[in-house]
Amino acid sequence: MNAATPLNLAPLLDVQGVNKSFRKPDGDELVVLENVNLTLRPGEIVGLLGRSGSGKSTLLRSIAGLDPPTGGVVSYLGHPVLAPAAGIAMVFQSFALFPWLTVLENVQVGLEALGTPEAEMRARAIKAIDLIGLDGFESAYPRELSGGMRQRVGFARALVVHPNILLMDEPFSALDILTAETLRTDFLELWGEGQLPIKAVLLVTHNIEEAVQMCDRLLIFSTHPGRVVSEIPIDLPHPRHTQDPRFRALIDRVYVEMTARPRGEARPGVKGERFPGTGIGTVLNHVSSTILTGLIETVNEPPYLGKADLPAIAEEQHLEVDDLFPAAEALQLLRFAEVEGGDMRLTEAGSQFARGDIDERKKLFARHLITYVPLAAHIRRVLDERASHTAPKSRFFDELEDYMAEDAAEQTLRTIISWGRYAEVFAYDDNRQAFSLENPV
Repeated sequence: MNAATPLNLAPLLDVQGVNKSFRKPDGDELVVLENVNLTLRPGEIVGLLGRSGSGKSTLLRSIAGLDPPTGGVVSYLGHPVLAPAAGIAMVFQSFALFPWLTVLENVQVGLEALGTPEAEMRARAIKAIDLIGLDGFESAYPRELSGGMRQRVGFARALVVHPNILLMDEPFSALDILTAETLRTDFLELWGEGQLPIKAVLLVTHNIEEAVQMCDRLLIFSTHPGRVVSEIPIDLPHPRHTQDPRFRALIDRVYVEMTARPRGEARPGVKGERFPGTGIGTVLNHVSSTILTGLIETVNEPPYLGKADLPAIAEEQHLEVDDLFPAAEALQLLRFAEVEGGDMRLTEAGSQFARGDIDERKKLFARHLITYVPLAAHIRRVLDERASHTAPKSRFFDELEDYMAEDAAEQTLRTIISWGRYAEVFAYDDNRQAFSLENPV
């Protein structure tokens, strides 16, 4: 936030008690957002940070007027947002350019929709193109541009309509690291110099370092359903340096908040248990055994020697939230690690796995998979009891649909298949869509 911006300014955007749910094919309701509240004032960049499934992009679409909430109110300048508002623009992850239009024509699209006179439209589009650093490329087509240049066109197209609020839905995630860093830096410089024709920014991201680098406040979202579980103010001056101890302290705080159990939410399982409880109906994020093995090895080796700071691992391995957290949680589920306060510590079994050879690792993984993942034990038990030692995938898929959405059931089975194959607990034939004991341990 600009230091001269009064903190008591009336909000541009006010989100109160927003809920969003979808009706599943079986008639059940899937709740994506629950009682979400936020405000956005002039001069602010506010970040929405959370994992996939936390409803951040869904919330952004409701704010943009593209998909109304099923409950609560989104207000812009004191008026409910019931359709796309003229003062709100959006930058997407996927660039969303029209390939048959030139850079100039792509930028002019929004102004055409507003009925802007041709001379003014061209002048404003050229000014926006110059502002984001693409002057000279007005006649180029998207296919001639790099990813970073195409995203600059996306920014120009959003800025040319002079919105009060710019919504950014993971605008840098499709870019390579260096290009993303360059574009972020350029954006922040223009923002800090007051050259951008916008008053506030709402940024959705999975990248914790990006969020701390860009934002004045962070709202941390839980998943299934998405709720705001924490707010973190960031009062560091710009430009922010990633190795500044204050910057690193904020990174650590975000990791602590994102690995904490949501306030007021009971965790299933035995009371006081160090590990999360689980059941057949637990959704499993897909993480390959290769990634799990690599993470165990990394934490076991110097300088960590069995206990590691998650931000340090993320920085070393160039991992974002949706890469690191599912792997850490899988290791916790399998009792190979404990995760608490932004740290991960290998259990004795985790250390034993790290020291073992390939065969020893497989046997240990198999024991933990059957013991601590009820779905894996359930599948193995069914296969053992059947004379044919086979069972169709649909038999377990139908069971999972009693607990979770169809896509979550598919993802969970995909994970179990991968882990079961690695441990040789059971086999799976994708052509026949069937489990078997073809290669039992």
